[in-house]
Amino acid sequence: MKLVFAGTPEVAVPALDALIASGRHEVAAVVTRPDAPAGRGRRLVASPVAERAEEAGIEVLKPVKPRDEAFLARLREIAPDCCPVVAYGALLPRVALDIPAQGWVNLHFSLLPAWRGAAPVQHAVMAGDEITGASTFLIEEGLDSGPVYGTVTEEVRPTDTSGDLLTRLAFAGAGLLAATMDGIEDGTLKAVPQPGDGVTLAPKISVEDAHVDWAAPALRVDRVVRGCTPAPGAWTVFRGERLKLIQVALAPERTDLAPGALGVGKNNVYVGTGSCAVELLWVQAQGKKPMRAADWARGVRIGAGEVVGG
Repeated sequence: MKLVFAGTPEVAVPALDALIASGRHEVAAVVTRPDAPAGRGRRLVASPVAERAEEAGIEVLKPVKPRDEAFLARLREIAPDCCPVVAYGALLPRVALDIPAQGWVNLHFSLLPAWRGAAPVQHAVMAGDEITGASTFLIEEGLDSGPVYGTVTEEVRPTDTSGDLLTRLAFAGAGLLAATMDGIEDGTLKAVPQPGDGVTLAPKISVEDAHVDWAAPALRVDRVVRGCTPAPGAWTVFRGERLKLIQVALAPERTDLAPGALGVGKNNVYVGTGSCAVELLWVQAQGKKPMRAADWARGVRIGAGEVVGG
């Protein structure tokens, strides 16, 4: 088939690579979000997908909005059979959805109908899911509600951050998307409507969602920290300033600390929760680089009775 691939961030690159490498289909063009300011200089930088496409000599389309007439006209000229999508980052209007004969097929990082929305992997980690995966489905105008072509499953490991899990899913999902394109082309794959039950939503995680509640059980605190790593980053407040929490561990042996209370040893820093304590392993103070929590504690000289939170 002739394909136009739509995607923007680094997590979409493995799928683009898999489609290029398959040799079975022609990736005629790539659709991605416009260049965005990045770094200290805030200069405009192309998306990871745009950079990879340019390296491969593939035409790159960067519409401000996918309903822009110039973009739609070019898409009609290319006349793709199918448009595979991974984390493109913009809603596709009906007029665009109707252009490819086989539609737009999205790789979504959950086992649909679970975790429809922008942040499925973060929500899976924060909810304590033991198994998640990726799905390919035909895009409709509803939110991730289209019929499903295929799935792959992935175990959520006890120490996984959302970043760890998303990296594995990006590569597993790349193979699934390539296989889905093959199945659509040869007619062996038919999309199956999603069941009406089991629907859960995964809206974007806000900075406030990442604010740790120390009155919650330790298991919940650990899941929030892992689910919000690397973005937007779990955090608490210490001495009136934000303290980013990069890695914690359950400390079931410490049940003597009230929620938010700090317990500092020679090489350990503990915080009380609604159940047992958690040990802070890596943190990042405002304006500082990430550091081991024990080094941070020595630097700030935590006094008796000090707390985090608020």
